[in-house]
Amino acid sequence: MPLVVLCGIPCCGKSRRVEELKNHIESTTDRPVHVVSDESVGIDKNAVYADSRQEKDARAKLKSATEKKLTKETVVILDSLNYIKGYRYELFCLIKLLQTPHCVIHCDINPPVASQWNQERELSEQYTQEIFDGLVMRFEAPDSRHRWDCPLFTIQTDDELPCQDICDAIFHRKAPPPNASTQTQPLSSTNFLHELDKITQEVVNTLLDAQKTAVPGDHIYIPGAADKIYLSHVVSAPELRRHRRQFITYTKMHPVDDTAKLANMFVQYLNNSIK
Repeated sequence: MPLVVLCGIPCCGKSRRVEELKNHIESTTDRPVHVVSDESVGIDKNAVYADSRQEKDARAKLKSATEKKLTKETVVILDSLNYIKGYRYELFCLIKLLQTPHCVIHCDINPPVASQWNQERELSEQYTQEIFDGLVMRFEAPDSRHRWDCPLFTIQTDDELPCQDICDAIFHRKAPPPNASTQTQPLSSTNFLHELDKITQEVVNTLLDAQKTAVPGDHIYIPGAADKIYLSHVVSAPELRRHRRQFITYTKMHPVDDTAKLANMFVQYLNNSIK
């Protein structure tokens, strides 16, 4: 169940590279390939990338769709901008949790060339120039020195895609070791699920109460947790319930032997999820 993450500025040729890799894998292996893209999850790029809240929701949809498609046999290719290094780190945490290899393909291109390609598209498929320029400016290039960007394949416009090297990276490498907090362990007490439900609800209630007087930029203290929650924006109750459900699902699959760790684990999870 390897994951291939594409990244690059708009109109850099990602989808063409995805098709090349997909054809190579399907013709040389018996593994099914599934492509997750902005189009496959219904993202209107000009509307989404003009609004930070919509953009955050779009990234969550892409990540969720990717997670659902990852199986023991399927190769998942995430064909999107993936231009934020923090988001690529989230994807790396996902593959660590699922114990599968991954790689990153950076489609490198000169921005004026990409801009020209954008203008040559059908009008309905173009990025507006304002959105295009903003995404180019915000693009955080991958760096192979970061474990979440490694192994990294940087492809220039005229380069041939090293399909076999990419296949070797995703099929013949060991998956990264899981975080200690997510390693599967036997339940140490019969009330683990009760404690998990109780502690996460207490964290949510504490954060909701704190937000009544806090302002964005504050650090919220949570009883029982060493870390604090950084409040980048006011988080709604429905959003917190969604994050709580996701955390509970993960933790039920990978329980820990010390329930005293749960509050801090949930705080760390929220800090990564509500940026």
